[in-house]
Amino acid sequence: MSEGVRRARRFAAPVAAAAAAAVVTMVINPTLGASATAPQAASKGKAPAAKNVIFINGDGMGAAARQAARLHLAGLNGQLAMDKLPYSGQLTTEPDDPKAVVTDSAAAATAWATGEKTYNGAISVDVDGNPLATLGQQAKAAGKATGLVTTAQVTDASPAAFFSSTPNRSAQDEIARQYIEVSKPDVILGGGEDWWLPAGSPGAFQDKPAEDTSEASKGTKGDLIKKAQKAGYTYVSSADELNRAKSGKLLGLFANEEMFQQRPEGQGDVYNPVVGLSTMTSKALSTLDKSKKGFFLMVEEEGVDEFAHSNNGARVLQSMQELEKSVAVARAYVATHPDTLLVVTGDHETGGLAVEEADTADESGDGISAEDGPFAIRGSDKSFYIDWTTSGHTGVDVPVTAAGPLADRFTGKHANTYVHDVLSEILATRR
Repeated sequence: MSEGVRRARRFAAPVAAAAAAAVVTMVINPTLGASATAPQAASKGKAPAAKNVIFINGDGMGAAARQAARLHLAGLNGQLAMDKLPYSGQLTTEPDDPKAVVTDSAAAATAWATGEKTYNGAISVDVDGNPLATLGQQAKAAGKATGLVTTAQVTDASPAAFFSSTPNRSAQDEIARQYIEVSKPDVILGGGEDWWLPAGSPGAFQDKPAEDTSEASKGTKGDLIKKAQKAGYTYVSSADELNRAKSGKLLGLFANEEMFQQRPEGQGDVYNPVVGLSTMTSKALSTLDKSKKGFFLMVEEEGVDEFAHSNNGARVLQSMQELEKSVAVARAYVATHPDTLLVVTGDHETGGLAVEEADTADESGDGISAEDGPFAIRGSDKSFYIDWTTSGHTGVDVPVTAAGPLADRFTGKHANTYVHDVLSEILATRR
């Protein structure tokens, strides 16, 4: 890419099951009351103008993870909510890294958020370390509300790329500072309280908990929670507080680090978030929906990636189930707000996951090539195994599905930077 193009970008204006269905219904009802009437254009048969974007990332979710979840949650002839979206395609994921051909979450999310490839570990900076304009900035500049929801730390790589810039993804306290002082997302919900408080100053979640004694407050930017409150954010740390939170800027931190414990099966692995992703998504939508000029919401389920790193198929499927509920919440919103683009994809694939027959004659391997299961296929007496080939990321293409205005643009095969090209048409536009 020419230096002129880079300079232009850099300085651009800042610009499922019946039970699961029941849970989804309870979650989405509060959201839909805000604006259930479709735009007048829709009633006349015209396609509504794009106003809002809901972008959902199943971190580490490749095609095989979606297939395994479909079998387990919907059955042989069933469909996931994310697979019911009318348009689908594929994204390639390679970074621009002299030492790697397989991306990490930071480089992948940077490609989405800025439209430019970069090196692994970089958060919305180019290959020379220069900050790039992000979709979060573009949305704010266009007068739209913005938000992020994740079961990872709210300052983890994927959400960070949309709302901050730093050469090193590990600088999570700096990312938190930028949220409050620079990009100012209206809704911030997820884990990672440790990065918002100075070392030795635990908040709602105690330092060195029994389940992981390495977790403890470690920020170097002062008490960022207090700074957020002074900046007008309501701070919450429990499901009840989140439910009672009123309109306005909202910061919710519900764990020291990720909202789960990433371990191999049976070795202390836990997926039981204080607040589920679908609940956080519903709250974010009901809050952002009040913006007259529209909004951008980034939603992420981190458990798919983290548990795949541990080759933990049971927890991957549990994480996929919560992601499914969140997609159902988003689909319900789009159904009554047809001016909303919904995109569901993954930043990369993790684990080299393969869906295999439950065949005892097949070699099972050991270590990272071990088979995992069996897992039941819903509505059937059949089952399947998950076979892992790595504990890291792979370079396979990832599926993308979409609904709403411009969704048809996601058909075909594209580089992951293409996400930025499509979303920026909506987020950089004033209404």
